[in-house]
Amino acid sequence: MRCYKPAMTKIDIVVLGGGGREHALCWKLRQSAKVGRLICAPGNAGIAAVAECLPLAITDPAAVAAFARDHGIGLVVVGPEDPLVAGVVDALRAAGIPAFGPTAAAARLEGSKGFTKDLCRAAGIPTAGYRRFGNAADAHHYVAVHPLPVVVKADGLAAGKGVTVAETNEEGLAALADINGPVVIEEALSGPEASLFVLTDGKTISIWPSAQDYKRAFDGDEGPNTGGMGVISPAPALTDELLSRAVAEIIKPTLKAMADAGTPYTGILYAGLMLTATGPKLIEYNVRFGDPECQALMLRLEGDLAEILLACAQGRLHEAAASWSAETAVTIVYAAMGYPKTPITGTVINDIAAAEALGVQVFHAGTVLTPAGTLVAAGGRVLAISALGHDIGEARSLAYAAIRKIRWHGGFYRRDIGK
Repeated sequence: MRCYKPAMTKIDIVVLGGGGREHALCWKLRQSAKVGRLICAPGNAGIAAVAECLPLAITDPAAVAAFARDHGIGLVVVGPEDPLVAGVVDALRAAGIPAFGPTAAAARLEGSKGFTKDLCRAAGIPTAGYRRFGNAADAHHYVAVHPLPVVVKADGLAAGKGVTVAETNEEGLAALADINGPVVIEEALSGPEASLFVLTDGKTISIWPSAQDYKRAFDGDEGPNTGGMGVISPAPALTDELLSRAVAEIIKPTLKAMADAGTPYTGILYAGLMLTATGPKLIEYNVRFGDPECQALMLRLEGDLAEILLACAQGRLHEAAASWSAETAVTIVYAAMGYPKTPITGTVINDIAAAEALGVQVFHAGTVLTPAGTLVAAGGRVLAISALGHDIGEARSLAYAAIRKIRWHGGFYRRDIGK
């Protein structure tokens, strides 16, 4: 007697965004047997190899909800912060469509640094001392007399680049000149930095691996802040003891405060930490996967990403456990000359296949294919070369061996990631 198993129900998924983070998410989602149609809006040249790339106004909540409804989408995964702050998740949930990410009210944890600092003060969450100002002009005198170094932050979204650690008063005032809107001025913390990632559906908390990001553009942590020039995972400085403290003293009080305010947090919460002499302190929150942290995490994830994200979106995260490779991941960002100010675009990139033949994964961020089929740079951070190894040294050596295989005369990368 022949036994028949019912066919597995597949779901169609839309990923919003078009950078390296979204390529990593699509790459991992494509590996799931639960995924049917996979769409990325707008996507990029690398994403096109694993998903359909379609144009969509991703910061227009009504347009995203209408697209998802009209195409029978079973899950929308929001990559960047702008759609979250705009309320895309709110519109999708109102339409009955599962969405991975926080509501607009909860996304204020990234959308307003001032909001988060005030929440930390009220909840007793360890963070740097600060002052808020309605505009840059009002902060001039405070910055001019503040003990150095001083941290100047644009209060709103700044794609990871709206922060200046000023070593002189002149640098602080110059940073203010570039900000149009509210400002947060902080004391400078000292110690190793680490990134902590937590997945939550508002009830269950799943601790994900940590990472260490390299924000400055050039070797030796020189040059301007960027969205990230490389990352290693896990973060060597974030010991189990410090991680437990960070979860107990920072993450859980934040989630409780958000729930108590009637704006429960769901999705991925990314805490940038400074590991000070007195313990971990919150630098800032991001309300989405980091970039390039996501590339490293997806390389280490051994569970079914589609199953995990859908369970989180549906409030049943306890049913979907993530498992992780014990290996170390190293990701190196290959950026266009001129980044982070005015990147040079249109330059030709060759031999990515030669790099991947070494066993790495090259995630695309700012790339497009010309009508003739030539791959060219189309953004600031263009590629992210990601490798696994038994330790940092092995992963680092593999990633750098691979990046040297790529022929691109319009790019640069840091040579000290993982050192």
